[in-house]
Amino acid sequence: MTASNAPTFATIMLMTGVGIPILAALNGGLGTRLGAPMAASMILFGLAFLIATAGALMTGSVGQIRFTSDIPAQFYLGGLFVAFYVIAVTFIAPRFGVGNAIFFVLVGQLISAATIDHFGLFGAMRFPVDAKRIAGIALMVAGVWLARRA
Repeated sequence: MTASNAPTFATIMLMTGVGIPILAALNGGLGTRLGAPMAASMILFGLAFLIATAGALMTGSVGQIRFTSDIPAQFYLGGLFVAFYVIAVTFIAPRFGVGNAIFFVLVGQLISAATIDHFGLFGAMRFPVDAKRIAGIALMVAGVWLARRA
């Protein structure tokens, strides 16, 4: 990443973050109205598959789709985590509240991201966790918690 890319990347990720609670509210509402959270999740993944397929066709990357022993198996498991998230939030958000559900998702993301960065897991860039970073994460968790208090 270059310094010139940082604002663009930050903006895209901010928009992605905005979309996560919207996804939770919309898919949770769909699951409630259908009376079947799993059916709502299937609809979401069907639409996501169509969009990803269109993107792959437009970029010419369909030919890169492959399962090979040259790529470690864990790199194919991202879909497992996406499915777990979508199914969990579709079922839980209408019963627990979108804000409450996303609060715990955010806390989990902070812990997981810090761990991945600290150890450079899965080939990620390594950013060791120090006392300052732990304090920052704790402040973020406290801020999200305060924002969620009734």
